[in-house]
Amino acid sequence: QVQLVESGGGSVQAGGSLRLSCVASGLTYTIYWMAWFRQAPGNGKEREGVAAIAIGGGSTFYSDSVKGRFTLSQDNDENTLHLQMNSLKPEDTGMYYCAAVGAVFVARSYKYWGQGTQVTVSS
Repeated sequence: QVQLVESGGGSVQAGGSLRLSCVASGLTYTIYWMAWFRQAPGNGKEREGVAAIAIGGGSTFYSDSVKGRFTLSQDNDENTLHLQMNSLKPEDTGMYYCAAVGAVFVARSYKYWGQGTQVTVSS
């Protein structure tokens, strides 16, 4: 059974930093995409992809809105994916979800999702 468990969300002031973590278990694929998505409060639109990495491949992608501020990293065992978020802005506020086995930033393509962790950035 695949599980994705996020942690690290919280409330910070603009300009601050947070580090999100996603611990994955039960994934048996050799190469697959993992990504972080976010959904702003009251936003009924599809979740916005912010960062994605090809596990087993190494390619990374960042949305234009976070490029230069957010950085993906993995633990050596490759079971934990981190998202370091610096220079946070109020527009970064939202529920952040970890997802696995899908196509880069296409939310509906992802097979597995975590429960989400809330990030709130105040001005």
